[in-house]
Amino acid sequence: MLKIYLTRHGETLWNTEKRLQGWKDSELTEKGVNSALKLGDRLCNTEFNAIYTSPSQRAFQTAKYIAGERNIPIFMEENLKELYFGAWEGRNEADIEQNYKNEYYNFWNLPHLYNHKPHQGESLTDLKKRVVESVNRIISDNPDGNVLIVSHAVAIKTIISYVMNKSTENLWDPPFIYGTSLSIFNWDGEKMEVQMLGDTSHLATC
Repeated sequence: MLKIYLTRHGETLWNTEKRLQGWKDSELTEKGVNSALKLGDRLCNTEFNAIYTSPSQRAFQTAKYIAGERNIPIFMEENLKELYFGAWEGRNEADIEQNYKNEYYNFWNLPHLYNHKPHQGESLTDLKKRVVESVNRIISDNPDGNVLIVSHAVAIKTIISYVMNKSTENLWDPPFIYGTSLSIFNWDGEKMEVQMLGDTSHLATC
């Protein structure tokens, strides 16, 4: 059996400023680093075949903090990047809402109606295609053992919705995916079982 551990990068400067990041990047905050270290402590007795991470530095650095001194191979997976937000990237959420009111509302409330074209972003359909492709390749390369995937909020919600066979309309169903929250799936070679979603118990003292 393969056990897939899935987490989001730690808090970043742009997270605190409520700026959308997408394919752009910003540095982990002290809180973000500490939360990654705490997840590393939580997983210290778990032997991982490998860690697969988005190439965004906030995800890659999170992966390195989780690995710590352990000799775990870390592979960058281009398809684990966050949704590309186009002209929204780097902009404050209030500014986006003011200038793209309908698209922004739909993104967070009616994702099946979200239109990426006015701001030259990536569609949720294209995001799902690439993250699912990446997860399937990781499964193919790891028939058993444990792997850790480090990615981003929308990408992770997309993976969860795929695993649970949910429609895009229900993309934002709880739980919220906080920085370094932990989700776990078990793959027995035929079906995927959800063991845990968005758990943050290791952050109680963060």
